[in-house]
Amino acid sequence: MHAQPTLYSIYGKLSNQPASYERKALYRFGRVLGAGTYGIVKAATVIETGEQVAIKVILKKNVKGHESMVQDELDLLRLLNHPHIVGFRDWFESKDKYYIVTQLATGGELFDRIVERGKYTEKDAVKTVSEILEAVDCLHSQNIVHRDLKPENLLYLKPEKDSALVLADFGIAKMLETSDEVLTTMAGSFGYAAPEVLMRTGHGMPCDIWSLGVITYTLLCGYIPFRSETVNEFLIEVRENGVIFHEKYWRDISKDAKEFILCMLCFDPDQRYTSKQLLKHRWISGETATTKDLLPAIKAGFNARSKLIQAIEAIRLANRIKALGLEEDDEDITSAVSTSEYTSSDNGRLEVPKTVSGRRRSSFGSKGNATLVFQEVVRAASRVNSASKENPSNEE
Repeated sequence: MHAQPTLYSIYGKLSNQPASYERKALYRFGRVLGAGTYGIVKAATVIETGEQVAIKVILKKNVKGHESMVQDELDLLRLLNHPHIVGFRDWFESKDKYYIVTQLATGGELFDRIVERGKYTEKDAVKTVSEILEAVDCLHSQNIVHRDLKPENLLYLKPEKDSALVLADFGIAKMLETSDEVLTTMAGSFGYAAPEVLMRTGHGMPCDIWSLGVITYTLLCGYIPFRSETVNEFLIEVRENGVIFHEKYWRDISKDAKEFILCMLCFDPDQRYTSKQLLKHRWISGETATTKDLLPAIKAGFNARSKLIQAIEAIRLANRIKALGLEEDDEDITSAVSTSEYTSSDNGRLEVPKTVSGRRRSSFGSKGNATLVFQEVVRAASRVNSASKENPSNEE
């Protein structure tokens, strides 16, 4: 163990590697978890402690002229020390790559864990939303806006029942100069992005509150509040219909829960509650939350959504890795996709089966918008876990 950094140090000097490159020897690299616009994320193990981590590998050629974005993300991650935010561990670089090391969440996504439960009540939802809200408040207290709050970015650190829920993916988070600064670049995921983001009228911390409102609504009924497939349709739906609580699914949900959601899903961002106001809302205390089992009503919606996302993300992963054109070096890629489930086109790109593509919802920003800097995909661990067990890949 102690000899390895020395060997890396010697190799680094001979090959003109940066000084930090020797820290790479502290990790044993594993399978690919996901890929974004500028690089990939791999599972790894800290050799000395055995801790499982996620290492984002960013190709320098892909951020040439915009290297400050890497430093911005590192600065942001260093600031975030909270039990419900994925933790920063380390960083280093080689001649052609940057490496960012964070906690690896192996406990699965929020919705998947809920489906696995034997019972799920409004009181359980209060606990979950409180943890998310505390993470958001930590960000907003430091003038940081996440900009991509969605269920896929809410992960459990460990498989154990009492594991902490953490917020991940800070690839497009921004640190604002002032609390009322507005951003105009496109960001987020369709279905969870706030109206002002889609209209490009300027957004800030209130956009996270809108996303949390969508998540909270979904946690209580199993489906999202707005079902439009395009941006224009969505804006019309929000303006004309607002939030609808369908009697069939909401009759057993408390009035306070509905009021809490309406405080977040307000079209005017200036009228939305702040994270601190929401933390003081009566619903968060849990005193008025119902104890009726909601799982039977929401399970079908969660399961259908999870299967669709798994199929789409597996295909995106394969396509992104190919598009990145990573060389066959010590970051050699082993596909995490089970090819038996998908077909291959003439150009070698995996395609969604017709049964999936026919139901696919458009994903906001999925075409590689330049503002989607580094899509951190540690969340992909739960999606590719079974495939990677069958076809593991370790880096020596």
